[in-house]
Amino acid sequence: MDYGVRAPARLGQTRLMDGRLLGWAEWGPVDGAPVLLCPGAATSRWLGFGGGVVDLAGIRLISVDRPGLGASDPAPGRTLTSWATDIRQLIQRRALRGPSAVGFSQGAPFALALAAHGLVDAVAVVSGSDELAHPRFARSLTPQVREMVNAVTADPAAAENSFADFGSADALWELIVTTSPEADRTVYTDPVFHHAFRRAMDEAFSQGPAGYARDTVLAMGHWPFAADDIAVPVDLWYGQRDTSPVHSPDLGESLTRLIPAADRHLLPAAAGALLWTHAEAILHTLLARLRRT
Repeated sequence: MDYGVRAPARLGQTRLMDGRLLGWAEWGPVDGAPVLLCPGAATSRWLGFGGGVVDLAGIRLISVDRPGLGASDPAPGRTLTSWATDIRQLIQRRALRGPSAVGFSQGAPFALALAAHGLVDAVAVVSGSDELAHPRFARSLTPQVREMVNAVTADPAAAENSFADFGSADALWELIVTTSPEADRTVYTDPVFHHAFRRAMDEAFSQGPAGYARDTVLAMGHWPFAADDIAVPVDLWYGQRDTSPVHSPDLGESLTRLIPAADRHLLPAAAGALLWTHAEAILHTLLARLRRT
């Protein structure tokens, strides 16, 4: 089956004011509506989505490596706020007009940080990680995830070192394929998708595990912005069969209530790989939001 993964049409790096390089990949027309992709955990700019959609829809999909992953230089001690600062410079230097964002899985808080800082006009959160340290999830996290959240709260530096000790492309791939429901394993083990996914993971760890570890600390900690201050439209996409313990424990229900202009799309037959199984619906809904703003 065609899950819409394609080699990037364009690859590049943008130099930021402090001299660091931010790596990116693009699909779709160069004059298309810019959509910034915040990838999931430990994947690089190489893994896009919607390969059969972006050209026809006039979308310029831009996947950006977070600092320390893939082709982006490290930024020790980075935060969700500094990520927004980096993307502000990327938007300015590449003259991206009226961008929107997609955040997949662990990329969700990074996409929402862009919205909180007024950098994008709409957001699609897809199988997104929620603010797991928020009190509303005090009783609903699995014991393993609760332990990770508590560790980040108690000693972020020690937790980051622990995540780095675990982090490798092989270890994470094994975790994904052994814990995902059958609907997702069908996607992840498809030969074409598997090749693209593993290439993106290998590139993400090309500088070592520090970038992944920092991402995980930021995803497991408190967000430095309030969800109810996000003013742009946000669509939250979840599959009813999504069993990931690090995605939203209530499949986006409470987050939808917190964000003023949010809509939740809960798909009964889908699991966590929505970015590739429902790319057309996600992107066309995002474009419709932009037309209304």
